[in-house]
Amino acid sequence: MPLNNECPSSTSSGDEQGSDGESSLSSSRRCDSTASASDTDCSRESFTSDGSSKHCTPSSSPPKTLSLDEIMDSARGISNLNLFHEIVVNRDFHLEPHSLPEDSLWKVVSDNVHKAFWDILESELNDDPPEYQQAIHLLDEIREILLSFLNPGANRMRTQILEVLDMDLIRQQVDNDAVDVAGLAAYIIDVMGKMCAPVRDEEIKKLRESTGSTVMLFREIFHVLELMKIDFVNLTIDSLRPVMQKQSVEYERATFQSILDKTPDALNNTTAWIKMTFEELLSTMPSNQEKGQLCLPGPFQVLNAAFLHILLWDYTKHPLPETWMTDEGRLREVQVQLRQWQAVNEVLLIVQSTVGGPVQGVAALSERLKRMTAVLLDHMHNPTFNLQEALVGVSAQICSELNKSLAERSYPTLTPSLQATLTGQICSIAHQDNPIRTLVEDRVQHYFMTLICDRKPENRLEQTPAGLSAIRLELASLAAKFLSLVNYNRAVYGPFYADIIRKLMFSNTSPSPLPDSTPQDSLTSE
Repeated sequence: MPLNNECPSSTSSGDEQGSDGESSLSSSRRCDSTASASDTDCSRESFTSDGSSKHCTPSSSPPKTLSLDEIMDSARGISNLNLFHEIVVNRDFHLEPHSLPEDSLWKVVSDNVHKAFWDILESELNDDPPEYQQAIHLLDEIREILLSFLNPGANRMRTQILEVLDMDLIRQQVDNDAVDVAGLAAYIIDVMGKMCAPVRDEEIKKLRESTGSTVMLFREIFHVLELMKIDFVNLTIDSLRPVMQKQSVEYERATFQSILDKTPDALNNTTAWIKMTFEELLSTMPSNQEKGQLCLPGPFQVLNAAFLHILLWDYTKHPLPETWMTDEGRLREVQVQLRQWQAVNEVLLIVQSTVGGPVQGVAALSERLKRMTAVLLDHMHNPTFNLQEALVGVSAQICSELNKSLAERSYPTLTPSLQATLTGQICSIAHQDNPIRTLVEDRVQHYFMTLICDRKPENRLEQTPAGLSAIRLELASLAAKFLSLVNYNRAVYGPFYADIIRKLMFSNTSPSPLPDSTPQDSLTSE
């Protein structure tokens, strides 16, 4: 069997959630901004049922030694879950061929294997008389690939392929030295032209016009067939995506439950995340001295605060919760862009407060400064990025742009002293305790928390707090992406979160009698 350099790899270039998944989540939000005694009592009652997923518990499970088969089973389950999730939420997801790295050992081995196969084929065809053993295997494999491209109802084409590429007949022709290899190649190319996607028309044209050797022609035929395989897989993915979206929440939840059944500690990081949030909220709750009770945060209050923690997640301090692993790439992208636009906003606030009147209300100038600063801070998420040095460059460019704008409008340019002050203030936002940086970050967090708690956040996306108007559109776009992740995550993993929060709440107080309400319903629907 001939090998080839191409193998399918996934490409993700989008982060849109499936519309069906989004619509089923819009009713699951509630903001527990206050923790009154009545709210606490209601929350406690709704979390006393044991009807949740049986393994979703924050208590430590006894250590269990897993067999290799169990580990591999869990790994396959996670891989399938990741692939399914990517297809559902990313409308641009597709497979594409890729080549092995040029300097890799695998590339060297693969090239040598390919060369050996095609060299043997060429040697056999050049023998006198020619030897067709390898060629017959090649034609047989091509026939099976072509048949795999056919729809179930394409009986006419199937019959024709089986008749022309009849391997028994071809072997008889070989025995009688009557096989027409060039004619078979021409037929194969003709069939490929009828089956391929329009994007492959140019490759088919080159095959028809090929003047190289027979071996070279078949080598190119196999290359185009591999591309067609990827095209057919991507077509299948596109056709199945609407069906997958309708079943996505139930499928992902059931798949994760099966992983949890095999790997009981698969929620350890998730439990730690929610427990950390719960304890932070608990430390701020007032005590009810009249009733002698400890006031607890409501379950929605805990979960909403936990989602805000995800937005601000520090990967250097804590591993990401298991329930967020399928969206880690999209989450990191939102975080990176949010930090960049926060820095841009901080720079613009400093410019407005330092220079004052001559730059206020000049929309074109503000937009130029904004885009210029964003470009200079474009790679601030890279570990090697030096923010302090970058801000020095930002300051120089801003001073130059300001002087140019002021001169054009007959204002005096910035004095050296004012430029030095402006540069110093801009560079100071590299420090975490900078008051402008703290102000912007606090208001951004308040904005996101408000949206997480809102039943219809789409109506408030562009209602940014004071001081953030310069990045209003960018902030609204990032908020929409993050809320889409949160909503889908809440719908899939709500029952697991509910069970963890219920256990945490009742580890801090004496439980009431168990009612009939189910905790998973309380966090996934109203």
